[in-house]
Amino acid sequence: MSTILQRPADDGSIVVTPESAGWTYVGFEAVRLAPGATIERATGDREACVVVVCGTIHVRSEHGEWRDLGGRPDPFSGPPEAAYLPPSTTYVVEGARDGAEVGICTAPAERGTAARPLRAADTEVVRRGYDTHERVVGNIMMNNAAAERLLVTEVITPSGHWSSYPPHKHDRDALPAESYLEETYYHRVAPASGFGIQRVYTDDRSLDETVAVHDRDVVLVPRGYHAVAAPPGVAVYYLNAMAGPSREWAFVDDPALAWTRADGATLDPSLLPFSL
Repeated sequence: MSTILQRPADDGSIVVTPESAGWTYVGFEAVRLAPGATIERATGDREACVVVVCGTIHVRSEHGEWRDLGGRPDPFSGPPEAAYLPPSTTYVVEGARDGAEVGICTAPAERGTAARPLRAADTEVVRRGYDTHERVVGNIMMNNAAAERLLVTEVITPSGHWSSYPPHKHDRDALPAESYLEETYYHRVAPASGFGIQRVYTDDRSLDETVAVHDRDVVLVPRGYHAVAAPPGVAVYYLNAMAGPSREWAFVDDPALAWTRADGATLDPSLLPFSL
């Protein structure tokens, strides 16, 4: 049985708590909302980023109301929108129009930052990698948006491509070289009948799992290198929540594959473990 793969309930929902994951910082919940349906949550001693994976929502709390967040029909169509809620906040999320799916990312926080909507214009959308590990990254709440501990991003891996590549890790509190960050991957797959592949492994192979991920699965990354692959004919989306003692994303590549990070157009042939 996998220690890193979690399947959704019949209604598509999934909940990861620090207790269920066996770690300290990251929490994640995915919920589908019919039009007019609501959920109420309290942040308590945590901060939250409510990401509209698809559809449209209204969010209201003691900090105000933000209507019509989101709008994309699926997670593969355009940049995301989200809402940030600080600690000690009670908030309601309502499905609007045709309903919605949200991912709620949380982490411990003392004060957090200002409650606010995170509109599509606030998202940094970049292409990363080259050749068959080129992918599209949407930075929802990385360096482009303030929080106390929480880091949130999403990635679209095209058919036949790899992402989170080269395999990299962030499991040591050793800044500036590396930060300790727990991480969840919430996967959506198109078509939904398809699957992706994710591997998580450590240098000593005390953790070494390769799993098939299906639509709405979550993969836990407590430590080790990690990478994702989308088979031919299948696109893979994932929403990442990361948190640790410091809000710094500093990672180390697997030394065996670090050479693949170079730009393909300027790749030094001497870096390759084979002849061109």
